Amino acid sequence: MTSADKSAPSHTPTASPAAPSGSPDPEGEARAVTEAALFEAFGGLRGMIETVLPGLLFVTIFTVNKDLHTSAIAALAVSLVLVLVRLIRKDTVKHAFSGVFGVAFGVVFAMMTGNAKDFYLPGMLYTLGLGLAYIVTTLAGVPLIGLILGPVFKENLSWRTRNPGRKKAYAKASWAWGLILLGKCAILFPLYWWADTTQLGWVLVTLKIPPFLLAVYLTWIFLAKAPAPIDVFAEMEAEEARAAAEANGAGSSGAGTHAGAGGTEHGPARHRRTD
Repeated sequence: MTSADKSAPSHTPTASPAAPSGSPDPEGEARAVTEAALFEAFGGLRGMIETVLPGLLFVTIFTVNKDLHTSAIAALAVSLVLVLVRLIRKDTVKHAFSGVFGVAFGVVFAMMTGNAKDFYLPGMLYTLGLGLAYIVTTLAGVPLIGLILGPVFKENLSWRTRNPGRKKAYAKASWAWGLILLGKCAILFPLYWWADTTQLGWVLVTLKIPPFLLAVYLTWIFLAKAPAPIDVFAEMEAEEARAAAEANGAGSSGAGTHAGAGGTEHGPARHRRTD
């Protein structure tokens, strides 16, 4: 038993200095909010599955039978099924739709060139462009990850001018995303030129999740230590409520003043009649 426990009154054992279970934990709440926002922004486990499954199916079928058409059609079909499942369940479809568009571009490109490796090329070019976008926007003072997560945290772009600590965290996270994606491209593009389709496909599938998880983890670390986001929507609602209260107060004051003035006019009139 600690000295604090000994000094506590015997009839109130729950009043010990140990933090009660219901006491607020600002750091824990900030981490929970950050986790929820990242989960929403990047799709969570289901989003990762929807990202990996079409490419995995393509390379598996192509490894077995070397048939470009069958592999491409199967990958596109499973992407459409994933979208359909989300529509039936009335879930958000943005992650599934992005997967469909990516697979569709890959299928069209591979069919046009007749080279199965070109199924992966649009996605690789997208990864390269996204990595460069993270770096360039950070150098320009507008980190891309802040533009993505700002609306999710209900802070929009307030972090740019009103929350410098948070802007610094977004810059660190954007650097992390950019360097990780460019590092991934540094592995994949040489394989595109020198490896065969199955080698490229399996390496690409392998590199789908680990770099993504690393980038998300670093983003969570940076934002969990950053100042809390400024809820601009709550501020607007509070401002509207304050303006409405002031308007109601002004209306009530004006009505009372008018009524008082009316009373002073009728008083002398009644007095004159009694005279």
